[in-house]
Amino acid sequence: MHNLYPMMTTLRKRFACAVLSIFLLATWHSSLAASPSVQFTLGGYLNSGIPISFNLASLQAFAAANPSAQQTVTVTNSSGGTDVYSGISLSSFLGAYIKTDPTVPKNDILRDYVVATGTDGYRAVFSLGELNSSFGNQNDIIAYQQNGQAISTNGFARIIAPGDAAAGRWVSNLSSLEVGHVPYTVGLGGVSRQFTVNGQVSTQKSYNASSSTGLPSSTVTVTTPPIAGTIYTGVSLWSLINQAGLIANPNVKNDILGKYLIATGTDGYQAVFSLGELSPSFGNQADLVAYANSPGNPLTTDGFVKIVVPGDLGKAGRYVSNVISLQIVSAPSLTPVECLFNWAESNYPNLFTPTGFPSAVSTAYTYRNYSASNAFLGVNSADKHVYFIGSDGKSQDEGTLAYWLGLAGCQ
Repeated sequence: MHNLYPMMTTLRKRFACAVLSIFLLATWHSSLAASPSVQFTLGGYLNSGIPISFNLASLQAFAAANPSAQQTVTVTNSSGGTDVYSGISLSSFLGAYIKTDPTVPKNDILRDYVVATGTDGYRAVFSLGELNSSFGNQNDIIAYQQNGQAISTNGFARIIAPGDAAAGRWVSNLSSLEVGHVPYTVGLGGVSRQFTVNGQVSTQKSYNASSSTGLPSSTVTVTTPPIAGTIYTGVSLWSLINQAGLIANPNVKNDILGKYLIATGTDGYQAVFSLGELSPSFGNQADLVAYANSPGNPLTTDGFVKIVVPGDLGKAGRYVSNVISLQIVSAPSLTPVECLFNWAESNYPNLFTPTGFPSAVSTAYTYRNYSASNAFLGVNSADKHVYFIGSDGKSQDEGTLAYWLGLAGCQ
């Protein structure tokens, strides 16, 4: 940053007990205007030293360097005709930068999700499992051309989800892609006897073999390997979580699209599902909470219930056995300050490492602590300046937040 090294001991102490007010965060977030995007930021659970922002030229360069990532999709428009969108695969793009968690023994990518946000704050979550070709295989793209011409009215880039029943997850004026990751915790194992629906619901619910959901049962036959021909009976996953009363802000358009579900087994195995892929109004994936297989027998070693994803291809990785929890989570919103921190991590990897960890907040500051480089980076909500503390414990006022947000493209 200007002189991003060294800084002051006093600020280190203030960081320990300081926090940015919720009001200020809300003010920054709501100030985002619905303006045409000219670039978007990339942040979150990513490898170090990667590009932090992309414009049209850098997207086209990525496509040229990765020809297999180039994608074209044809969709029906509101007039009954068709539109052809061209760009790059969202899955391939993220796959080039996403970090691997060495603690996860299997299918690490199923714990990942991405939040796509537009310049007006509209956002939608996609699970990487629904996008990956080994699992959901949805052909969602970052489009930068429409019918052979540059996209203009919807910004330079737009997320297109051609498999969705409605275009709610078509995020226009793309301003950020933020990758999230669910950390791994080893479970106790064993056969599950009950599970709960919890998190962002109005009423936590628990079910066991003697419980009645009151929901109609469905039977599906899996047509894809490695378990092609297997028949399961259960209830709709979407209907079951709705029974608990999904919490959504009525003042936020399609607020449900900013949430995801974590299905957890007794051994700690987990898979993330975006609520957008499950909702009949959007992805409309008919996933089941299965309690029997052909010819109607209990699942035995798979536990009391098992998540079945009949639309997945190639692997049955999102078939979570021995389910003990279905947790609904609201994805965190990316504020301009978070965007700035991500930019700094990418542009100054020698100062800010390890990356991918969340910010902390206290009375006057939002900050991140980088244990490997023994550094802090923070923003003071009172004077709206950026501060840095290096390994020598000294602090440096790096200038106004407005200056850095503009330089990083985070406004």
